[in-house]
Amino acid sequence: MHNCISGRSNKRGRFDLLPLILGVVLISVVITSCTPFAPAARQGQEEISLPDTFSVNQAINIAELRWWETFADDQLNSLVAQALSENLTLASYWARLDKARLQAKKAGADLLPAVTGEGGASYMKMRSDDGTTVTRSENDNSSIGRVASYEIDLWGRVRASRESARLEAEASREDLHAAAITVAAEVTERWVKILSQKFQLQLLEQQLETNRVYFDLVELRFRKSLASALDVLQQKQLLERIRAQLPLVEMEERIQRNQLAVLLGRMVHELPEVTRAHMPELPDVPAAGLPVQLLQNRPDIAAALKRLEAADQTLAAARADRLPSLRLTGSGAYGSGDLERIFDNWMVNLAGSLTAPIFDGGSREAEVGISAAEIQQNLVEYRHLVITAVREVEDALITETKTRDHIKALKNQLQAARDALNEARSRYINGLNDYLPVLTQLLSVQGLESDLIRKQADLIVTRVDLYRAIGGTWPQELVSPEGEN
Repeated sequence: MHNCISGRSNKRGRFDLLPLILGVVLISVVITSCTPFAPAARQGQEEISLPDTFSVNQAINIAELRWWETFADDQLNSLVAQALSENLTLASYWARLDKARLQAKKAGADLLPAVTGEGGASYMKMRSDDGTTVTRSENDNSSIGRVASYEIDLWGRVRASRESARLEAEASREDLHAAAITVAAEVTERWVKILSQKFQLQLLEQQLETNRVYFDLVELRFRKSLASALDVLQQKQLLERIRAQLPLVEMEERIQRNQLAVLLGRMVHELPEVTRAHMPELPDVPAAGLPVQLLQNRPDIAAALKRLEAADQTLAAARADRLPSLRLTGSGAYGSGDLERIFDNWMVNLAGSLTAPIFDGGSREAEVGISAAEIQQNLVEYRHLVITAVREVEDALITETKTRDHIKALKNQLQAARDALNEARSRYINGLNDYLPVLTQLLSVQGLESDLIRKQADLIVTRVDLYRAIGGTWPQELVSPEGEN
């Protein structure tokens, strides 16, 4: 289908492309008000049957809370704030978000007419000589104009492409939120592990001093022939055992500090010393909420749903691409003449063309199949994320509950071991038994003391895992380095 209209205005009139373009846009809006390929809206939770409650906790969640503040430590609050503003991974996610937003803007540009300006000039000078007469001629031509083009979105292909890009941008935003939750959790975990190693180091120094006292006692009794050389050597072995653990604890603390520095986007020498006199006391187990709330509180689930919806739009665009497309083009040009008559000499034409695929080797059909396969892939990934999220919350809840029970029993065991050590030491000093019971109980007490510090740190890390598994809405308050939300 092809038609062409051309004309010339009079001196007082003016022919502009803008009314034509606006008319074309209005007609296209009417034509495309209903598209046969628009995908149905997805509800998300309709895809998976979720349990009504979690097995351990059923209360309303605290997803909007900045949970690290519950540890009541100003230094931790400062570290997390620095990480959320300076972490290089988050900076990368901000850049990805900017890119996705610009891609969405670019995808929507085809919904508006494209207008370009063009201009040209040429000059020709000719000389001919037939032997008797010399003829000279000059030709000076110039022109300026505009060209407009617009595709009438008959089947919604352009709108579907724009919607797909917009949903991808929203998914990128959710990716950023998920990364922020991960960064906050990892900073807190590194902080806890650094504290744990510092307290382990303090404990080892105390145990080293205790073992020196026992070594001096055994050695004194050996000099008085009240103890054997074996007793001295066994106590010396325990003393060296504690010394051997010191460099390992120092190494682990340094490694955790290095990792924390990276999370803060800094060099390790710029990291302040972690200072705290004791492990933070945990409040009661937080309310995990209901499983269905994970669909709103977990950014990774929200991102997966956005990408599933984007894949629906991509499929709609691929289907529409198999049908004919209608494109309108218009141009206006001004030729050589007086400059003051520039608006009196426009030559205008408007043309429409209809194109339809006839043979493409199955390319468009394959594109439809690819889009449909991507929908199935995204749907499976979405379901897997939801199931995994429920499992992670359940794991964190049961782990914290049982870890608390374990710590309580561990404290009772430690107290019993200390009582047994006191009794064994008293009997040894009074000559009622040899040194082996003392050595056995000393090993037990020192091992339990070290294990208790590790389990207390594990309990806090488990709480952090629970906060991470619950998700949160607090990342929505984050702003980019440029101050954008």
